[in-house]
Amino acid sequence: MAIVFYYGSGSPFAWRVWLALEHKKLPYELRVMSFDKDDLKQPAFQALTPRGKVPLIQDGDYVLYESGAIIEYLQDAYPSSGAGLFPADPKPRGIARRLIREADEYVTDSLDELLEQVLFVPQDKRNDAAITAAKDKFLAELPHWRAAAAAGKDFLVGAVGAADFTVYPFFALALRMQKRHPSLGLDAAFGPQLTAWMRRVEALPYFEKTIPPHWRT
Repeated sequence: MAIVFYYGSGSPFAWRVWLALEHKKLPYELRVMSFDKDDLKQPAFQALTPRGKVPLIQDGDYVLYESGAIIEYLQDAYPSSGAGLFPADPKPRGIARRLIREADEYVTDSLDELLEQVLFVPQDKRNDAAITAAKDKFLAELPHWRAAAAAGKDFLVGAVGAADFTVYPFFALALRMQKRHPSLGLDAAFGPQLTAWMRRVEALPYFEKTIPPHWRT
């Protein structure tokens, strides 16, 4: 039976789960939930999760939400399917889990502020000082991730896996915002090593399939 995967286009949290499902070569049924049409507020979906958010999976009669928990479940429940999401050795596995926690805590926090200021505050109410402060907070995170990309060589922790699938969507979202608002000047701060790591993720054979649908238009 295929896993039912509830997904929202553009959500970096949902994107990481999609990458993980493809990496694990697991059969799944993709259900795209529209944010604009309030799909997440529909009673049928609300009955599955008290949070009312994506991503969410149904594996038979088992329901799980929260992207980090989903990725760990996919590895634990299907260890022999596809490729591993975490290193087998506990020390690099610990590093992978640390990077995931750092991304969810610090990158998310800094990126959310920048997205709010640039994309959601009305043009006539934007505050240049607030945008600069949010941008500086995001840029302050990048040296850590440039170092992580350099330390991991091809991918963040050895072979490609959960850490890469967690971090990449956040930075892809930041660079998409940069394309729409070139004056932000974010791209130069990524540096050659972090940029090269992103290109390697994008070269994965299943990557193209997982690009958020509305980004293609």
